[in-house]
Amino acid sequence: MGVSVAGPVVAERLHDVLRRLFGREAPVRIHAWDGSVAGPADAPVVRVHSRRALRRLMWRPDELGLARAYVAGEVDVEGDLLTALERLAPFGRSIGRRPELTAADRSELLRTAVLLGAVGPQPKPPPEEITGADRRHALVRDKTLSGAHDGPVTPALLARVFGETLVPSSGYWSDPSYTLDDAQRAGLELACRKLGLTSGMRVLDVGCGWGAFLLHAAERYGVTGVGITLSPDQVEVATKRAVEAGLADRVEFRLADWREVIDGPYDAIVGSGMMEYVGSARLAEYAGTLHELLRPGGRLLVHQVSRRGDPVVQERSFIDAYVFPGAELLPLGTIVGTFEGAGFEVRDLESFREHYARSLRAWVSNLEEAWTACVRQTSPGRARVWHLHLAVSALAFEAARISVHQLLAVRPQSDGRSGMPSTRLEWTL
Repeated sequence: MGVSVAGPVVAERLHDVLRRLFGREAPVRIHAWDGSVAGPADAPVVRVHSRRALRRLMWRPDELGLARAYVAGEVDVEGDLLTALERLAPFGRSIGRRPELTAADRSELLRTAVLLGAVGPQPKPPPEEITGADRRHALVRDKTLSGAHDGPVTPALLARVFGETLVPSSGYWSDPSYTLDDAQRAGLELACRKLGLTSGMRVLDVGCGWGAFLLHAAERYGVTGVGITLSPDQVEVATKRAVEAGLADRVEFRLADWREVIDGPYDAIVGSGMMEYVGSARLAEYAGTLHELLRPGGRLLVHQVSRRGDPVVQERSFIDAYVFPGAELLPLGTIVGTFEGAGFEVRDLESFREHYARSLRAWVSNLEEAWTACVRQTSPGRARVWHLHLAVSALAFEAARISVHQLLAVRPQSDGRSGMPSTRLEWTL
């Protein structure tokens, strides 16, 4: 049952709640559930559909409280999400940790909650949030549109979002006229050239996704290979793609962890997006395992997101709760130093930061176009999770808050020979 509010209407009181919680005026125009409107006329429009959204913030006055309200559909951002988030970015960076509230603030917030009928027990998190046993087993989830509470997403829908190559990572936008598919093919080709692939080589792909790299390398360069992933859905899709391409006798996709690969040596190894899950505690073990699996003279190509600067100590974040639970972004220096310590010689580093931002923007656009199909195959909440995640990630790369690099390394021969070209011309021609 609603509560009659005297004085300022709901939208104005919600603006005051945000100011008290986060210590600054929220640059938004709020449309509240009672039809009231408050905030600058030219600001992004945020529609608050339910008192439950306010109750979430009273219990979790931080990024996670806002994320839960958005995923649950209790709050909407009107219009283009990327544009709105760009304008809200300074405000968003101020809410990463719980605020220090004064006694007066707490008293006024409680009074407002009572007046707006938002007092009550803490609402349950949306079902898309990853908790408990789901967190312990989160690594078996696709790092894409499907999650612990959803069924598999069809390859047709995946292709509508990620492009027909099904590469769930950055493309290489070396030509301004490229489409997303052009950029992804250019990225696959660049990786093959960096690894110096030739016919007959045996290649290991750690974190193979839907098999794009191995399928490209087998078809274009005549290699054989093994791809490993912790997602059963990815193994199924990648294997089917290999059969359809007539490459099933050359590439194999396994449901396996990197520690379970014992059939080395390989002539080349590629890995994408694994180290945030390996973490700092096991990074040396991971690097050492790849070193042992690679023959002397073989090359390693790692495509990895990294953080810049010191880690931010904060409450549980949206990314941790809904996307990559327990993931740990490492600084680039730590990654390079650990692989050097394992016996690799690092030969090249290339930043893909702007390339990844552009890829993410393309995925956001594709997801918006495929919205109805995505909601039908997953859930409204899961679609919202990925819409927000892709948009926030694009802005984080553009603002250089995180970065991504390709690290090319070699396991030298016993006499120190690397077999590497003296210049980058081998892979830039």
